[in-house]
Amino acid sequence: MSTEVSSSNASVSLDEKHMEATNGNNVQDRTSTSLNRTGGLEKETEANIVPEREGLAEADLEKEGGIPSEPVAGGTNPADFPDGGLEAWLVVFGAWCTLFCSFGWINAIGTFQEYYQLNTLKQYSSSTVSWITSMELFVMFMGGPFCGKVFDSYGPQYLMLVGTFLHVFGLMMTSLSSKYYQIFLSQGVVSALGASMVFNAAQGSTGTWFFKKRGAAFGIMASGSSLGGVIFPIMVPRLIAEVGFPWAMRACAFLILGMLAIANFTVKSRLTPRPSKMDFMQFIRPLKQISFLLTCVAGFFFFFGTFLPFNYVALQAQELGMSKHLSQYLLAMLNAASIFGRILPGIAADKVGRFNVMIITCAFSAIIVLAMWLPARGNAPIIVFSILYGFSSGAFVSLGFTLIAQISDIRDIGVRIGTFLFFTAFAGLTGNPIGGALVGKDNGSYLYLQVFCGVTMAVGTALYIWARYAQVGWKWKVV
Repeated sequence: MSTEVSSSNASVSLDEKHMEATNGNNVQDRTSTSLNRTGGLEKETEANIVPEREGLAEADLEKEGGIPSEPVAGGTNPADFPDGGLEAWLVVFGAWCTLFCSFGWINAIGTFQEYYQLNTLKQYSSSTVSWITSMELFVMFMGGPFCGKVFDSYGPQYLMLVGTFLHVFGLMMTSLSSKYYQIFLSQGVVSALGASMVFNAAQGSTGTWFFKKRGAAFGIMASGSSLGGVIFPIMVPRLIAEVGFPWAMRACAFLILGMLAIANFTVKSRLTPRPSKMDFMQFIRPLKQISFLLTCVAGFFFFFGTFLPFNYVALQAQELGMSKHLSQYLLAMLNAASIFGRILPGIAADKVGRFNVMIITCAFSAIIVLAMWLPARGNAPIIVFSILYGFSSGAFVSLGFTLIAQISDIRDIGVRIGTFLFFTAFAGLTGNPIGGALVGKDNGSYLYLQVFCGVTMAVGTALYIWARYAQVGWKWKVV
């Protein structure tokens, strides 16, 4: 995190020439000198300004904590970000493959919730079965702090290699599992831990290559998870019907292995790793920045409800009379719409502001849950809801990490994303079981679950607005 410049030091003014550095122009360092406490001279350069502050007025920077006095390391100045080129876009392609195999697989949890509840684990309640899929979410995000630290210290290579092995191995073991605890450990823990490693490696690496086009790059990368969420919900039930559950899981594992092999050769960080000892306070200190703290809490509340439609929309549709065949495609429809929801808002965010677009899409998600999913009683409104929700909720995945990058020093991106994922991990762990318990309390009706989903998303939206205010006030034209 940046440190404040003391009043005794000469202040460095922001001008338009510095902002032009983001376009690749050379910036002439302007230096000023001041006596330090020991009587020596120290230099302050215009490159000291943290790149993530681009677009903010000087007064807004002072509100955030002032202009940092420590020199910025090589490669972190806006002019140093390639923002394109073959090497950078190959990283995005590899990260796209990684998101397809990690978050894309997680997006298909509704398929397994339905299958286990109606077949292998039909003797267990909906809430009990949902602990498997919730553990997948929890482990995937809870691994964030550890993976973030490894990424900052050693780069993405180790995370990619170990993560690939664990993800594939866990799914292979799931194909041999028939007991609750076996499925819980293999799919809910081992596979999810591997997915967490490759997911974090991809997120951190992409952020080091893009600055002005970061929203677009993250959106394209995140669309991989949407396509995975389209393919897996269709692929798994069809394979189960044709070759059985064990070989269905093995086929998915081989597909994931092939795509992660590509990712292992293309995903890399632009910055030199900075090995350091594990320090728990590294994850706590960023929370002193109020805008970062509010962004993390907002992510927690919004994520509380995010996966409830993914997990329960097909089951609820069947309860309302939709055929099982048609309901199996709801999740695919939702994720197909999410492809556009992750790319288009990311592109728009680079132009009109990442916090602005996040607030709009989160608010829209909460509204359609309460205004469309809640009263839906037929096939048509449920299908329309699935498509609209897929589009609006998709922005949360692609923009969530761009918000962290925007208010952070890119050299600490791994640790800061880890802290953010720590918050969302607990929401992912408890959200689906709470939803399942609410269904049980409501005698099989989904009313309580839908209200819980919409309200938590509304709270998350309000907190994103607060986080934006803490950063730049009510100046909505500031992007």
